[in-house]
Amino acid sequence: MSNKEDTYYINKILEGDSNAFSIIVDRYKDRVASVTINMLGNVPAAEDVGQEVFIRLFRALPNFRGDAKLSTYITRIAINLSLTEIDKRKRKGTSPLVVATSEGEYHKQIEDRSENPSNFETREWIQKGLAMLAPEFRSVLVLRLVEGYSVKETCQMLDLPQGTVLSRQARGTNKLKEILSQLNPHYGKMG
Repeated sequence: MSNKEDTYYINKILEGDSNAFSIIVDRYKDRVASVTINMLGNVPAAEDVGQEVFIRLFRALPNFRGDAKLSTYITRIAINLSLTEIDKRKRKGTSPLVVATSEGEYHKQIEDRSENPSNFETREWIQKGLAMLAPEFRSVLVLRLVEGYSVKETCQMLDLPQGTVLSRQARGTNKLKEILSQLNPHYGKMG
């Protein structure tokens, strides 16, 4: 969706058109699901956080100035809420991440599994590896490597200087490689 289309639908929402908000949700729900699952694991909390993202977005739209693209704004909300959920889990003393299987899976992942099982398995390993990273590395890797945001966009979303983002990306990538090779001895032989 282009910035122009986003602006059009935002204006419609602000005029009271609830269908316009449904269009925004439909267009960005996969991105939000991807971010929350990669940050939190494929657990019910990821779905809860995903729903909260759109609630927060709806409440914030009257103050949305358009300084950033709507996709960037939504992703930033998803990252921040995911980090908040991770902090809550730590304070409660519960496991920071557990990657669930089957019951909490999104339809897109189930479809991907039937179409290309090896791609699904690779994604599962990466999600497990990401789940084991410290949140500061995980957030950078999710934005840069999974979601494909630029360094500049990642800096804006995380409110970090460029050097910090690049450092966390390099260190996080190295840690992820170590984790993946421990989880799956065949990892080094893949691709």
